Amino acid sequence: MMQENYEWVKFYSAFADKLLEYETNRKFLLEKLQNIFNGFGMKFQKLEEDDSVVDIDPFTVFGMFNKGLSEANRMSIIKAFAKEFDIDRTIEIPTVFEGIPTLNNLKAVFFGWTRQDSDINNLWLLFKTALKYADAADKSQIKDRFIGIYDVVVKQSCIKWNITMGLFWIRPYAFVNLDSRSRWYIKEYCPELVDGKTKTFKDVPNGETYLWLSETISKKLSEGGQNYKNLPELSYAAYVESERVNQENKNKKVSDDENTAIVEEDSNAVQYWLYAPGHGGEKWEEFYKQGIMAIGWGEIGDLSQFTDKNQMKAKMKETYDPNRPYKNDAHATWQFAKEIKVGDVIFVKKGMHQIIGRGVVESDYIYDPSQPDGYNNVRKVKWTHNGVWQHPGQAVLKTLTDITPYTEYVETLKSLFDNAQGEEIEEKEIIYPPYSPENFLNDVYMSEDEYNTLVQLVSVKKNVILQGAPGVGKTFAARRLAYSMMGVQDSERVMMIQFHQSYSYEDFIMGYRPTENGGFILKKGPFYNFCKKAESDSDNDYFFIIDEINRGNLSKIFGELFMLIETDKREKVKLQLLYSDEKFSVPNNIYIIGMMNTADRSLAMLDYALRRRFAFYEMKPGFESEKFIKYRMNLNNPKFDRLINTVESLNNAIASDDALGDGFKIGHSYFCNIKEITDARLSNIVEYELIPMLKEYWFDEPAKVKDWSNLLRSAIK
Repeated sequence: MMQENYEWVKFYSAFADKLLEYETNRKFLLEKLQNIFNGFGMKFQKLEEDDSVVDIDPFTVFGMFNKGLSEANRMSIIKAFAKEFDIDRTIEIPTVFEGIPTLNNLKAVFFGWTRQDSDINNLWLLFKTALKYADAADKSQIKDRFIGIYDVVVKQSCIKWNITMGLFWIRPYAFVNLDSRSRWYIKEYCPELVDGKTKTFKDVPNGETYLWLSETISKKLSEGGQNYKNLPELSYAAYVESERVNQENKNKKVSDDENTAIVEEDSNAVQYWLYAPGHGGEKWEEFYKQGIMAIGWGEIGDLSQFTDKNQMKAKMKETYDPNRPYKNDAHATWQFAKEIKVGDVIFVKKGMHQIIGRGVVESDYIYDPSQPDGYNNVRKVKWTHNGVWQHPGQAVLKTLTDITPYTEYVETLKSLFDNAQGEEIEEKEIIYPPYSPENFLNDVYMSEDEYNTLVQLVSVKKNVILQGAPGVGKTFAARRLAYSMMGVQDSERVMMIQFHQSYSYEDFIMGYRPTENGGFILKKGPFYNFCKKAESDSDNDYFFIIDEINRGNLSKIFGELFMLIETDKREKVKLQLLYSDEKFSVPNNIYIIGMMNTADRSLAMLDYALRRRFAFYEMKPGFESEKFIKYRMNLNNPKFDRLINTVESLNNAIASDDALGDGFKIGHSYFCNIKEITDARLSNIVEYELIPMLKEYWFDEPAKVKDWSNLLRSAIK
C-alpha cells in the first residue's frame, strides 16, 4: 500500500479536533462554512426544507467534502477549510481520496428536515464522545457512554449506515467503515475478520455490536495475515477491489454497435436510454434546472420534418462537412426525435465512468430555437436524481444509446438508485440562482424609474405588451423581468412561445391532431398546460411570454380567453372550453407578457378587444442610458463611437419622418455584447443588419437610403 493513499488520515483527525471547538458556537461555524462556499461560488448544502440555515452537526460538515464532488472541488474545499479553521500547516492537505467513503449527494445530511429538537445535539454528543473514546488509553471508562449515545443517534432519521462512515472520517484507526463497498468486501474476501458473523451486516448494528466489529477487525488486522494492517487500509482495499470487479466482471458491457437490438415486447413498454448531456456532461446542471434533455444539430432544423435517417444524414452533410459519414449521428437524432417515448427512463452519464442523473421523459419531441449553443432538439424530463454514481464498467461514447435490450445492464443501473435499506431516496431540490431588480438593471438598458413603472404595470394589469422598434431588447428584457419579479432564475415558471400567421386556438389551448394510424387525438396546448401548472403551485408567480404577439390572428388564437385573462375575471369566472366539457379559468398567479415589433408593416392593428385587456409599455433605444454610456467608455473605440453617433442622428431622421416615427428607430441591441471591436464586426452590422432595414423603411426613397448608407459606412472607416 502506498503511503499517499492514507495521507488524508492526519488531516481528517486534526479537522475533527478543530470542529469540536464550535459545539457551543454553531452560529459562527455556519457563518464560516457559508463564507467558504460563497467564496467559490458553490451552492451551500441544503439543510432545511425552506433553504434556511438554522443549525448543523459535525458529521454533516465532514459530509460537505465527502460526497460526489470532483477531485478539484474536493481539494479546493478542503484547502479552504484548512485555512479558515487554522489547521496545523505541518499537516499535509490530502490529494488522494481513494478508500475514503463518500455520501450519496442526495443524502448528504445527518439530520432530517422534520426532526426532534435534540437530534442535532445528539450528533454533537456522539461526535465528542467518539473522539474521547478513540483517544482514551483506557476505553472501558467511556465505552458505555459511547454505546448509549450511539444507540440514540442510530434511531434518528437520515442516519443508517452513514454513521459508520462519519465515525471512520473522524478517527479512521478506531472506527470501522461499513459502507456498502466494505460490507461486500468483508463478506466476499475476509469473513474471518468478523468471525464469520457477516449476518451482522444485514441491519445497521447497535452500539455494542459496532464497537465489537471495530475492535475485533482492528485487532485481527494488527496481528497480520492480511494484505492490510489497519482500518484505513481495509477501506482502501475494499474500494480497489470493488472497482476492479465493477470494471471486469460484474456487468455486461453495452455494445457500441449502431444498430439497436430488436425487443419483442409491447411498443408501449418502457425503454431505457443512456444519455450524455453535452461534451463531458457540461450541460447537465443547465438541463437539470430546466427539466429537459437536449441534443445538438440545431442547424439542420426541426427533426420532425425528416421521414427517415438518410434525410437527416444528407442534411448534416449539406450543413456541416460533406466528407463525414454522419451515420451514428443521424441514428441518434432519429432515436431522439422518433423513438423515445413519454414514460421512458433516462440514465445520464458523464464520460465513460460516471452516472450523474436519472429521469423520466415527460413530453414528445420539441424543436426549441431559443435554446443556446445549437441544443435545439428538446424533450421535457422529470429528473428524479442528481448526483455522482460510479458507472459499472466502461460506458459507450455515444450521445444516446437505447440500452433496453441489455436487461442485466439496465438492472445494474437501476440498482445504483436503490437505497440499501429500501427506503425512498430523497430527491434533490433544485436551487435556482437569485435574481434581483439590481440584476435586471445591470442586464437591461433601462433606468430604475422605468423598471419600477414596468413592474407596477405587470403587477396590477397582469397582461402587458412590450412594444418598440427593432433591437430595443424586448425579448431579452421580458424573461429577465420575470426573473426579477420572481426573485430567482426559475425557468420552470417562465414559458415563451412565438405567434405566427398559422398559429391557432388549437395550437394555443387545445385541439384535435392527426395520429399516425389515421385517427385523431385531443392534444392540449402550451397555455392550457401552463395554466394547470400554475394552478397547482398557487404560492408562486408564473410568466407566460409571447413573442411577436401581433403576428397571429389574436381573436382566433385566444377565443373565449379574451374574457378569462382580464384581471378581475381571474379564477372568478369559468367558461367551458371549445373542445372540452371542462370549465376553465386563468389562475391569478399567471402574468402574460407579449412583445410587439412596431416597425413591422405587414401586421394588422391589434384587436381592440385584446388591446383593452393589455397595458402597453414602449421600450426605446437605450443609447442614452447610463449603462450603455459606460459600455461605450469601456470599449474606448473611436469607430464604434462614430457609428453610434451616426445611428442616433439616423434615429432622429426616422422619428421626424411622417411615414415612420419613433416606432421605427434602431435599437441598441445591434451593438451590445461586443467584447472586441473589429472592422469586420462593425462592417457586418452596417452592411447586413442596418442597411437592409433602411431599404425596407424607405423602399420608395432610394436616394435617402443611399445617403444614410454612405454615412454609416463613413463612420467606421
